Amino acid sequence: MTTDRAGAFFRSSGDALHPQPEARGYWSASQIHGRLFGGLAARAVEHEHMEEGLVPARLTLDLFRGAPMAPVTVSTYRVRDGRRIRVVDVRIDADGEQVARAQVVLLRAGGKAVGEVWSGPSWVPPSADALGPPHLPATSGKFVPPFDVWRIDPGDGPSREDDAGPRRAVLRDTRPLVSGEPLTPLVRVGLAADYASPLANSGTHGLEFINADFTLRLSRLPGEESIGMESAGHMASDGIAVGQATLFDSLGAFGTCGVSALANVR
Repeated sequence: MTTDRAGAFFRSSGDALHPQPEARGYWSASQIHGRLFGGLAARAVEHEHMEEGLVPARLTLDLFRGAPMAPVTVSTYRVRDGRRIRVVDVRIDADGEQVARAQVVLLRAGGKAVGEVWSGPSWVPPSADALGPPHLPATSGKFVPPFDVWRIDPGDGPSREDDAGPRRAVLRDTRPLVSGEPLTPLVRVGLAADYASPLANSGTHGLEFINADFTLRLSRLPGEESIGMESAGHMASDGIAVGQATLFDSLGAFGTCGVSALANVR
């Protein structure tokens, strides 16, 4: 169980969540990291709309603008509540302005397909404990992830940051999203989802695309603290890119994440 020993990303006060220094983003130290909004959307739905038998099958997050390091509020609205499907909209505001929205689809578990269906090759990611110290950026002054990450090439050795080939990574969050709250499997995968963009969209000059959204699709929740992720495709044209990644734990693949991104033209 993750504790506050590492320092939380947010501290709660009334209806607001106050970002801590660890919440600063990759692109700007004055903005909140976009990955945290996936975790906040997952947390809100879990607190207000989950029940036994429902599985979060899809979480789509739209990132509207950079969010300042200011108090954040999260509100939800149940759009549909049927016998086998529940749909929830999530609104995320920072400093009083909307910065992101999400939609989460919850499906009722039960039943099994009679026949066989093709699925892609599986990968069992190494456990975090077997991987040694987490990898850090090779160049000083770069953003240091406030979570554990190990980048692995397809042969299961360490990967280069400037490699244009397929990529794998193992991710593990070590600090709470909100002070005093343990990280649940849904919040963990909500936080991990944003990493599909650097995994799929990085190349020989590093990460040159800023993702505008992600769509996380899950057949089940992860069974461990660490999550394996494998790039499953990248395509770009005229400054617009789409990327895809597959998510794994020790039982095999359990989800995918797709992102849309814009070239970071400075």
